Amino acid sequence: MAIEVTRTYVGSIQNQRQVCDGLDLLGDAASKIWNVARWTADRIWDATGEIPDESSLKAYMKNQSCWKDLNAQSSQKVIEELSDAFQSWFDLRQNDTKANPPGYRKHGDERPKSTVTFKADGFKHDPENNRVRLSKGSNLKETWADFILCEYQTRPDVDLTEVNTVQNVRAVWNGDEWELHFVCKVELETNDSAGDGVAGIDLGITNISTVAFPDEYVLFPGNSLKQDKHYFMRAEYDTEGENGPSEKSMWARRKLTERETHFYHVLTDTIITECVERGVGTLAVSWPEDVRESDWGKTGNKKLHSWAFDRIYQYLAYKGETRGIEVLKENEWDTSKTCSRCGDDTRSNRVKRGLYVCSSCELVANADCNGAENMRQKITPSPHGEDRSNGCVAQPSTYLFDRESGMFRTREQVVS
Repeated sequence: MAIEVTRTYVGSIQNQRQVCDGLDLLGDAASKIWNVARWTADRIWDATGEIPDESSLKAYMKNQSCWKDLNAQSSQKVIEELSDAFQSWFDLRQNDTKANPPGYRKHGDERPKSTVTFKADGFKHDPENNRVRLSKGSNLKETWADFILCEYQTRPDVDLTEVNTVQNVRAVWNGDEWELHFVCKVELETNDSAGDGVAGIDLGITNISTVAFPDEYVLFPGNSLKQDKHYFMRAEYDTEGENGPSEKSMWARRKLTERETHFYHVLTDTIITECVERGVGTLAVSWPEDVRESDWGKTGNKKLHSWAFDRIYQYLAYKGETRGIEVLKENEWDTSKTCSRCGDDTRSNRVKRGLYVCSSCELVANADCNGAENMRQKITPSPHGEDRSNGCVAQPSTYLFDRESGMFRTREQVVS
C-alpha cells in the first residue's frame, strides 16, 4: 500500500558566490517586514489592548513599501510566522506571566538573514538539472525578468525528480552560508502490518520515553539532551549582547536545535525499529491532556513548556505509518498512580519519582515502566499471561544515547 507524506530535503547551493548577495537582500527584506509588522502590532496593542489578527496585519502591510521587496506569497508567509509566534506567546503566558512576546529581528543595528519561503508562484523548479529559480519582489528587480537562479545538490539518496510535488522552497541561512529546503509530497510504500503485538509508551522528562513491549521494558533516558541544553543555553546567555543576540549566541541556539532534532529522530527511529523487530503492530502513546494549561510553579512550568511530547508523538506517528505500525494517542490520566497488575490507584503507591510499590498486591516496579504497562493495557488488557511482578518491570533495560555514534545503544554497548 502506498501513502503520500510530506518530507523536507536539504540542498547545498553550488553557485553560492553568484547568488549570496541576492539571497542576502531577500533575507534582510524578510527581517524588515517582520520588524515593521511587529512594530505595527505593538502600536495597535498599546492603543486597543489587542494584537491585530493575521488578515488585518496582511491588509495593512500590503501598503508598506517593504512588502514588495519579496514575492507577495513570501511576504505573506512572514506575517503568518509572526502571527504564529504571537499565538505561542498567548498560550505560554497563561501559566508564565513573565513570558516575553516575539521580539524584533536585529543584531545590534543590523537585521539578521531571515528564512525566505517561496510558495507555488515564487519559484520554478528544474529537478533534471538541479536548478531552482527564486522570485524577487518588484522593489529588488532590475528588470521584470530578474530572478535568482540557484544550482543545488542534495544527498546522493535523494532524487527530486521522483517526488510528487514540491510544495515550497525555503532559502535558509545556516550561519555560514545559504542552503535550500525543499518541502515535498512523496509517495511511500508501506507494510500492511508489522505484527499483532501491542506496546505502550510513557513519555516523561527525565526518562524521555519508557516502552512496555510484549516481552521487555526499555528506558530511554534524556541525560544527553539535558546536558546539551545546559551547555548551549549557558553559551547563549553568556554571549548575549546589549543590542541583541551575538553571533556566538545565535550559533548556540542553532546547534542546540540541530542536536535536539537529531536526538528525537534517532529516538523515534529506534522505537519504531524495535517495534517492527518484536512484531508490534500497535503502539499506544501517553498523551497528557491539557498539561500545558496546568500550573506547576515557575520551575515546573519551564520544564513542561520545553517538554516535546507532542513532537515525539508526531515523529512516531508518521514513521510508524510507513512501517505498518498504528500509533495511537491515549490519555495518560491516572496511569502513573495505578498498579498495572491489580488496578489499585492509591496515590501513595508511587513512593518517589522512580519507584512504585503497590499497597494491595505488593508489586514493586519502576514507576515509568508501570505507567508504560498501563498504556499498553489500554489496548490489550491481558499482559499475555506473563507474571510481570518484581521482574523486568522493576529492572528494565536501558538504552543510552551514544554521542560518538549518534545512536541509542544498550548500557553495555556504551560502556564497552
